[in-house]
Amino acid sequence: MSNLFNALAQAVGLSLAEADERTSTLTGTALDVLDYEGVSLIVLNAGQASAGVNPTLNVKLQHSDTTTSGDFSDVAGAAFTEVTDAAGGGVEVLKVNVSNLKRYLRVIGTIAGTSTPTFDFGVEFVGIKKAS
Repeated sequence: MSNLFNALAQAVGLSLAEADERTSTLTGTALDVLDYEGVSLIVLNAGQASAGVNPTLNVKLQHSDTTTSGDFSDVAGAAFTEVTDAAGGGVEVLKVNVSNLKRYLRVIGTIAGTSTPTFDFGVEFVGIKKAS
């Protein structure tokens, strides 16, 4: 049990995408994960669409060795379940081993549909800092 408490004491929560109402695709700011190790949690908190026709929200993680936009690629298996008007909303958690990622991590939230689809969502990173 003490290992769990030690890990929780070192856990740091950071925002990959501040919770907000959005009507267009979001490209999050790159987070440097160099100082983190092991399994981290990525938490999507999303509401159902509040406007639009056939609205969808697809959120995935990308990583890169640099912060240059064109250098990012998708993290294998790191996509959340699609959020829609009819079925969606709530909290979903992905587990990602940051030790296997490139240095920078970001989130992409793609909104699609017609008549100004609108979603409230935010994405948080919860990771364990390396021991110094």
